[in-house]
Amino acid sequence: MNSNVENLPPQVLRLVYKEVSALAADPPEGIKIYPSEEDITELHTAIEGPEGTPYAGGVFRMRLVLGKDFPAVPPRGYFLTKIFHPNVGHKGEICVNVLKRDWKAELGLRHVLLTIKCLLIHPNPESALNEEAGRLLLEDYAEYASRAHLLTEIHAMGGSSGALQEAGDGPQPKKHAGDPSKRAIAAGATTTVGGPGGSNGSTTTSGTNSSNSSSTAAAKKKTDKKRALRRL
Repeated sequence: MNSNVENLPPQVLRLVYKEVSALAADPPEGIKIYPSEEDITELHTAIEGPEGTPYAGGVFRMRLVLGKDFPAVPPRGYFLTKIFHPNVGHKGEICVNVLKRDWKAELGLRHVLLTIKCLLIHPNPESALNEEAGRLLLEDYAEYASRAHLLTEIHAMGGSSGALQEAGDGPQPKKHAGDPSKRAIAAGATTTVGGPGGSNGSTTTSGTNSSNSSSTAAAKKKTDKKRALRRL
């Protein structure tokens, strides 16, 4: 999606930057903010599934997109993590009144995020984008909760989505197995017989080579002694 930074007036950009900075420094409970230095008009967040709901234990990635007419027009919200919810469409689009007819320019982004989190606690089947989820919520809550929890387990738990991460968190480089110094010692204690051009390429330890040499010398000495006795 194209950035709207160039389309927003400087005074609006300053207000957005100020609010996003305040959100990052003091986010609402259970919500993590991931501001982008390159595009302030697209705000990525992670919302922790509220306790007592089918979404508990999950972390749901979401983004808010500020259009060129913001704040006269509300931002657009999308869930990036797959979720079974009446007010979330199959492409992640969010249907909530604060992002439509109830929007006011003075509400701000914090209010939007809190409203979306509350939507996980109190879904609104009257404005369902996912009709199946809305129907189950009204007719068979147990089945609705089971489906919602199943998708939460599959898509919102474990890996990078399993916990709210700090801004610098992320996948870490894989560590090599074992202790490199120990591997070096082990490698130095082995000798390959035959090598790339050898006949068998078998590996023996230096201790084994020493033992074989001693046995050969002892056998030769015993044979020489027997020959000497025969001459007597």
